[in-house]
Amino acid sequence: MPRHLAFGLAAFLALTGPAFAANPPPQPKAGMPGGADNPDAEVTKRSVGRASAVTYVFHMANDPPAQGRPVVVFLHGWGAVNPSTYGGWIDHLARRGYLVLFPAFQTIGRTRPPDATNNAAALVKDALAALANDPKAKPDTTKLAYLGHSAGGGIAANLAANPDGAGLPPAKLVFITMVGGIASDEKSRGVQLAELSKIPPSTAIIAMVGDREFQASDRASRRILREATEVPQNKKLFMRAGSDDHGFPALSATLASPGSPMSAYDSGTIKVEPDPPVDKKAPRAPQPKWSADMVLSGEQHVLLAQLQRNPTDSLDHLAFWKTFDMAAESAFNGSGDMAALRNDPAFLDMQRWSDTWPIRRLAAEVPKAIDATATAPVARAAPAATKMPVTRQNKRQRR
Repeated sequence: MPRHLAFGLAAFLALTGPAFAANPPPQPKAGMPGGADNPDAEVTKRSVGRASAVTYVFHMANDPPAQGRPVVVFLHGWGAVNPSTYGGWIDHLARRGYLVLFPAFQTIGRTRPPDATNNAAALVKDALAALANDPKAKPDTTKLAYLGHSAGGGIAANLAANPDGAGLPPAKLVFITMVGGIASDEKSRGVQLAELSKIPPSTAIIAMVGDREFQASDRASRRILREATEVPQNKKLFMRAGSDDHGFPALSATLASPGSPMSAYDSGTIKVEPDPPVDKKAPRAPQPKWSADMVLSGEQHVLLAQLQRNPTDSLDHLAFWKTFDMAAESAFNGSGDMAALRNDPAFLDMQRWSDTWPIRRLAAEVPKAIDATATAPVARAAPAATKMPVTRQNKRQRR
């Protein structure tokens, strides 16, 4: 082919490529994990608590089953206090029959990360108490899951680690995605992890990261799995969602991938009880000392904007939503053996592009058990240098 025709064809394909590109698969059908269940059902959207301590509540408007609705506590990322940011996922969970609680544990500009866990625990406890005798909500607290994104992942692990102390029922499942904002030690900023060895053996844990911008999430996820020493190894999974640009639009597994904006779940459309009037004669409660981590950093602002613009795509349907659905089914109604789920071909499958090319599958591994009796190897001092190290420059000089 003449060169000028080749260049012309390449330019044409570059301009029209997306029109001819393969399309991602649609959301699975109703009744399947990640599927579009009860699309015509009405979802109740309301709140409990008051403006400064509110938990948003979502469930189908139909009568609950006799045993009640399983409970999913959705713990948001830092700054993502509006449930509309995760509206698609919340809508999916509500239509599958779950009672979804979205505790707004953070007041931007006033809440420090170390205080977030206690805030979330108090909100969830009060919400469950307020809904205990509600005939429409009817929470089944024997089937409780914590679902956390970013900083909410560390808070989810913390709540599962101290159910008795927080007055909460024990969790059957902790499902965390793109964990971030975890303090590396007691003096560092971020969410301080609790003593995760207190997470009971009956709890299953899945930590999922993406293959883009994953290093910090990778370390934090593995740390949570490692420190949950009482949870059997077969009840833990470390998972990775992969990006795939074979078709259009491309699938990109970033920190913002769990976002699924839906305006129907905007907090501004949900009635919230105002705070009672301030009694000017009453002594003021002590206020926490201001610190820089009360406000969002530049990176956190960027992530929040990405979450609010992230399209709902096959990564949502087949990576996050489907994985949670299958894990919750096992944790609530089965053995809770996450390692067995890994052996189910449907668990890791991401289906195919419209041209039948397979989408990159999910990766899952059972974390290795830590041998508490093993001793650390003795560090040896480096041998004293006896001659100049050999480098490229030295070689040239010797020549």
